[in-house]
Amino acid sequence: MSGVEEGIQRTWRTPRPVQLGAVLAVFQRGPGDRSYRSGPDGSVIRCVRTPAGPASVRLVVTPRHTEVTVTAWGSGAAWALHHAPDWVGDGDDASGFQPRHPAVAQAWRRFSGWRVPASRLVLDALVPAIIEQKVTGQEAFRGYTTLVRRFGEVAPGPPGASGMLVPPDADGWRRIPSWEFLSAPVDFARADTIQRVCRVADTLGRLAPVPGPEARMRLQTVSGVGGWTAAEVAHRALGDADAVSFGDYHVAKNIGWALIGAEVDDDGLQELLEPYAGHRYRVQRLLELVGYSRPRRGARMAPRTHLPTRRG
Repeated sequence: MSGVEEGIQRTWRTPRPVQLGAVLAVFQRGPGDRSYRSGPDGSVIRCVRTPAGPASVRLVVTPRHTEVTVTAWGSGAAWALHHAPDWVGDGDDASGFQPRHPAVAQAWRRFSGWRVPASRLVLDALVPAIIEQKVTGQEAFRGYTTLVRRFGEVAPGPPGASGMLVPPDADGWRRIPSWEFLSAPVDFARADTIQRVCRVADTLGRLAPVPGPEARMRLQTVSGVGGWTAAEVAHRALGDADAVSFGDYHVAKNIGWALIGAEVDDDGLQELLEPYAGHRYRVQRLLELVGYSRPRRGARMAPRTHLPTRRG
């Protein structure tokens, strides 16, 4: 590690190529997310709240996608550098994964440099997942970005992070008044769940080393956190390659279409993915990266309009 423009830097070589944009894209919460930015050189900046404080983290991969350089600023910089290899999936073990469908094989060839990341930041993944419960992606992204814009913190260094924000910490989320959630718009049920998880944020933050199935079960002991939300956290924060987003409006239908040419429900998805046990989320994400999606019929689900919004 060395000082760079008041930041600290770390460089290492990965055992395999890293498709950085594909790996980290799962952390971006919509195009308006001011805690995530990708550059024309393929670099990515993430602004996060670590256990040691806020950090701006710039990652870039060169040459031939095997040398990773990470520069971090802020009081959480050292923590971020320590865990940066997990962010790019160095700890992900794809051994035993065998594509059994042509669509999966094609996706694996195209994204052979993708791995399951592990941010080790449970609350960072959990709050936006709660906001995304049972709403359209458009509404979810608007709710999260609105709240971060109002209550986030200006990101530390570097020049490339100008205008970026660090999301609130647990106390910051808890201090947001109910009417601010509602005007985001995030309804009372989701706002209450955020309050509950923030009250036990320290306990949840210790789930990082816990095996995937057990960690997902512990997450679900908090009222309002179900299987879908736990999976969304597990495959972002904990590197859980088996955490399929069961209960999602689109996932089962899209995977069914990609694998057998027909939509399936969650029960059908369980059966389809059984041969991939241990790597079921790996299949889900690879197919998402390629862009497999069933044909859409009819109008898209419209965002709700009955919740109040801030004007002006």
